[in-house]
Formats: sequence, C-alpha cells, structure tokens
Amino acid sequence: MITSLLAPIRTRIRSLSRRLRGDAGMNTAEYAVGTLAAVAFAAVLLKVLTSPNIQKSLAEIIERALK
Repeated sequence: MITSLLAPIRTRIRSLSRRLRGDAGMNTAEYAVGTLAAVAFAAVLLKVLTSPNIQKSLAEIIERALK
C-alpha cells in the first residue's frame, strides 16, 4: 500500500530531476556576459581604490587600527 502511494511521488521526482539536469550550468553567452560583468566590476573597483581620496582614507583607517 505504501509503495503504491509513493509511486507517483517517485515519478514526479524523477521527472523534475531530469528536467533540472538538462539545464545545468551556463552556456557560452552566459559565460561571456558573466565575464564582462566581472571585468567591469574589477575596473570600477580599481578606479575607486586608486583614487587619492580613498587611498588617504584607507591609510588613516589602517594607521588608527595599528595604534
């Protein structure tokens, strides 16, 4: 009786797992967009961290922390 009750659930789980497995990972276009986003973020971060005001602020924070 329990086996007959669980059969539809097992079938549904198998169906869902097959569907999810077929779309796992990123395709080439998604990799390209992800890479461009990472490069853009790195460029912005580099620009911010190399600005004189930020460098001065970071140096002050580090000096205060070391005292």
